[in-house]
Amino acid sequence: MKRFWIRLGRDTTGATAVEYGLILAFVFLAMVSAVGSFSNQVINTWDTVTDTSKEAVEQSRSRAT
Repeated sequence: MKRFWIRLGRDTTGATAVEYGLILAFVFLAMVSAVGSFSNQVINTWDTVTDTSKEAVEQSRSRAT
């Protein structure tokens, strides 16, 4: 059994596939985090637009009366 673990530790076949898998996982995590950050900025922008529009409508109604 000890020989199995020693040979397994020295075996490099498939290492490239594992490395590519890890790189892909890190790229995916970076993309998810970037999209999350971008979506928060877009939501904040539209919240600002909504608030500004509501204030403008309220001001125009108060001037009309």
